[in-house]
Amino acid sequence: MTAVKQGKSPTKMAFKRLRKNRLAMLGAAVVMVVTLLALFPSWMVPSHTDGSGPYEFAEQFRSATEYQKPPGTAGHPLGTDELGRDVWTRIVYGAGISLRVGLVGTLVALLIGLVMGSVAGFRGGHIDTVISRLTDTFFAFPSLLLTIGILAVFEKPNEYVIFAALGLVGWPGVARIVRAQVISLRGSEFVLGARALGQSDTRILIGHVLPNCLGPVVVMSTLMIAGNILAEAGLSFLGIGLPPPSPSWGRMLVDSKEYWVKMPWMGMFPGLAIMITVLGFNLLGDGLRDAFDPKMKD
Repeated sequence: MTAVKQGKSPTKMAFKRLRKNRLAMLGAAVVMVVTLLALFPSWMVPSHTDGSGPYEFAEQFRSATEYQKPPGTAGHPLGTDELGRDVWTRIVYGAGISLRVGLVGTLVALLIGLVMGSVAGFRGGHIDTVISRLTDTFFAFPSLLLTIGILAVFEKPNEYVIFAALGLVGWPGVARIVRAQVISLRGSEFVLGARALGQSDTRILIGHVLPNCLGPVVVMSTLMIAGNILAEAGLSFLGIGLPPPSPSWGRMLVDSKEYWVKMPWMGMFPGLAIMITVLGFNLLGDGLRDAFDPKMKD
């Protein structure tokens, strides 16, 4: 007789499947490296030989041996840019910007989307109709154009403005997924049992329904982080992102446009950083999606 597996929660089984996914683990490793760069930038950049501390991202090296030098120059593994700034140092500090934009922009979208989607799905009726039409209205605008329109109001947008803009653009997708999940769960036996025990709708929604919606939301969040990183780079490339001397990867690409022939490393390395980071989050997101899919067999 075959022994029956007991005591395995769906979450544990999902993470077991995730650990078996090599591409997802590769993505997780990339995300971990980027996170370390963002949290401890001063530990990851070269230091001055005179002991004055690590390089700063806006610091200019104007000596003949360091100014506009290619990768492999002593003290500058990825070379220096048109102003003599260390490219590796700017990439490391730019990791913090990209990660903050990705995470906080996604968090804003999640907060709005969870509230709107859960209320629409749980209440139904006219509330559902109004929220659904509002969601459709946001979907009617191309996300990039809507983000540009929000940022155009500000002469020099800072990180907080970009967080808000990306969150306002991203919440409808979260709301639609949460609404569908809540609608499928609101008639479940555990919800009916909670009602029979006299629990309020708010307690049922927060304590019973929303926790069962987190799987798809976690997967979508991972993919949204990658999308927000790309969006920030694109906005900076269009000239409406973070202003100089910010070491944003998109800003570094903008600064490199006039030097592609003379100093190709100025744009090549920030572009690789964006590509690898976005690929890492996408691989992790795809792995989470497969792991939380109930049709996947253990």
